[in-house]
Amino acid sequence: MELTEKQQDVLAAGGHLLVTGGPGSGKTTISIHKAAGIAARDLRPGQQVLFLSFARASVSRVVEAIEYEQQIPRQLKSRIEVETYHSLFWRLLKTHGYLVGLPRRLTILTPPSEAIALSAIRLGFGADSALSDAERAAKHAAENTERRRLAEQEGRVCFDLFATYVGDLFTGSERLRRLFATMYPVVILDEFQDTNAAQWRIVEAIGQFSRLIALADPEQRIFDFIGADPERLNHFREKFAPVEVDFGTTNHRSAGTEIGLFGNDILKGTFQKSSYVGIDCQVFEPYPDAAMSKLVTTTYAARGRLVAGGKADWSLAVLVPTRKMTRLVSDSFRSPPAGMAPIVHTAVVEMDAAILGAEIVAHLLQTPRDSKHFGHLIELLCSYYRGKGGEKPTNGALKQADDLAKAHEKWNAALASGKAPNSKSVIKAVSTVYEAARAAVLTGDPDKDWRTMRAVLEGGPCPRLREVGSEVRNIRILERGSQLRQSLTQDWRDNGAYLNALEIVRQAFVQDHFATGIKPETGVVIMNMHKAKGKQFDEVIIFEGWPVIRNRKIIANPHRIVRDNDRKQIAEDVRQNFRVSVTRGRQRTTILTPKADPCVLLLGNS
Repeated sequence: MELTEKQQDVLAAGGHLLVTGGPGSGKTTISIHKAAGIAARDLRPGQQVLFLSFARASVSRVVEAIEYEQQIPRQLKSRIEVETYHSLFWRLLKTHGYLVGLPRRLTILTPPSEAIALSAIRLGFGADSALSDAERAAKHAAENTERRRLAEQEGRVCFDLFATYVGDLFTGSERLRRLFATMYPVVILDEFQDTNAAQWRIVEAIGQFSRLIALADPEQRIFDFIGADPERLNHFREKFAPVEVDFGTTNHRSAGTEIGLFGNDILKGTFQKSSYVGIDCQVFEPYPDAAMSKLVTTTYAARGRLVAGGKADWSLAVLVPTRKMTRLVSDSFRSPPAGMAPIVHTAVVEMDAAILGAEIVAHLLQTPRDSKHFGHLIELLCSYYRGKGGEKPTNGALKQADDLAKAHEKWNAALASGKAPNSKSVIKAVSTVYEAARAAVLTGDPDKDWRTMRAVLEGGPCPRLREVGSEVRNIRILERGSQLRQSLTQDWRDNGAYLNALEIVRQAFVQDHFATGIKPETGVVIMNMHKAKGKQFDEVIIFEGWPVIRNRKIIANPHRIVRDNDRKQIAEDVRQNFRVSVTRGRQRTTILTPKADPCVLLLGNS
C-alpha cells in the first residue's frame, strides 16, 4: 500500500483525531492501518482498539476489510474489535444496567415488539397527519413514558433507550469510564457525523480517558430524523481539540470514473460537465409498463456486463426512493411486463411484518402442548396487525387486531356454551387454515418444513394468513448454515418434533440485530435509497417514480427522489441522500427518470 501524504499524516498523528472525506476517500482503510499500528506499539495485554459503526452492513464491511489487509499480521487484527453502537451498549447494559435503576434481568424489546407494546397509545391518538403540534408532543411523551416503564419495571429495553441508559452509566461513574478506557484505550468512531445527542453524551464521557479517532463525511448526514446534529463535528473540535486530516473528494471506491465528482456536483446543484465517466442518465415514458420495461431491460444489460466481467460475487443494486416502490419493483422483477424473463433478486424490505409473520409460521411448526395452541395463534395474528406497521401503524391494521380478538372471544363463548360458532366469523377461515397446518407432514428439514407451512398459509381461505405467508417470503435467515436453521434442526433431533420453534425464531431475530458476519449483498438487490448507506456495489441503478398525467396535467407524482419532484421540496438532506446513492457504485451508476418530468436534481439550479 503506497500511502499518500495525508494518509501518512493520519498514521503519524497522536491524541484525538478527526478524519474527514467523501465517499470512498479511504477513511476506513487508513483507520484500520492506524489501529494496527496502535495495537503493535501501544496496547498492553488484554487491551483492544474498538471500532464502532452504526450499521451492521458497515461493520461487516470493516471486518471484511481487516481480513483483506494482508500487510497486517493476524495477531494484530485480533486486537481490533469491531462492533455496532447497539451491540456495545447492550453489553454494557446487561452488565451494569442495575446501577441506573434497570432490573438485573434484561431482555431486548425488538422494534416489532415495541410497535405492539405502543399500539394502544398510537391507536388512541390516531394518525400523526391529523394531530396538532401539541397532540403530537403529547403522543411522543406518552410513548417515551411507556418505553421507560417497560425498561425499568419489566426489564424490556428498546433500542432507542440503549444510548440514554449507557449515557447515564458513563456520566454517573468515573470508575466505569476508567474501566472502559483500560479495556479500550483507543476508540474509532465511524460515520461520526450521524451521532445523535444521546450518543454524543457517551462519546464526551469516554473521551475523558480513551483516545478518540472520528471518521466523518460532513456531506453524508442523512439521518437527521434520529437526531444527527449538523454541528456535531464542531462539538468534537471544541471538546477534544483534535488533529484534523481532510481527505477531501478523493475517491478510491470508483477510481477511474467521475462518479464521485458527479455526486459532489449534486450537492452544489451545479454540474461542471455535460457527461461524467461512469454516470449514465436515461429516461423512460411515464407509464407503469413502459417504466418497468425500461428498468427490466436496463437491469438485464447491467447484469450482462457484470457476468461478462467474470467476477464471481458481482453485485448490482436497484435503489428506489420509497418502501412501497421496493415492493413494486420486486413484484415486477418476478413477473416482468411483456412476457420478459423474471430477474432473480433479493428485496431489502422493512422487516417488521416479516418478523411477526415468521413467529406465526414458527408457532404452526411447533407441536401443540396444550389446548391453548389455537388461541396463541390468534394472539400472534393480532400482534402481527398491531406491529406490522412499525412506528406508523394504520388505524385499519389496529382495528383488524381488535376485531380478531373480539371475534375470538365470541368463538370461545359459543364453544363453552356447547353451541356451534358463527360460520361467518373471521375465526372460521383462520381455523380452517390451522387444521390444514396441523395435518401437514413435517420432515425435520427446517427449510422444507418452513416452505410447507408457508404454502399452507398462502393457499388457505384466510386472507389475513395469506398476507402473512406473502410477507414471510422476505425472510432470508433460513439460509443453509444459519444459526436458525441449525437450532431448528437440533430441536427436531432432540424431540422428534419442533417443540421450541417459536422461541428459537424469536432468539434468532434478536441475535440477527447484532450479527457482524453478514456477507455483503451479491447478485441483484433492490432496496430503499436510505438503506444503501454504508454499502457499495459494482453497479447501481437509481429508479424513481413517474407523474400521473390527466388532460396534460400532473395530478399525482409519487415515489420521486424529491417529493412531488417539486423544486420547493429540495432540502439539503435530499441532495445528500441522492449523492450517497449515486456514490455506492464502483464501476457505473445509471439513473432512470421519467421523460415528461425528469428529476429536478438533475436539472441543476437553473
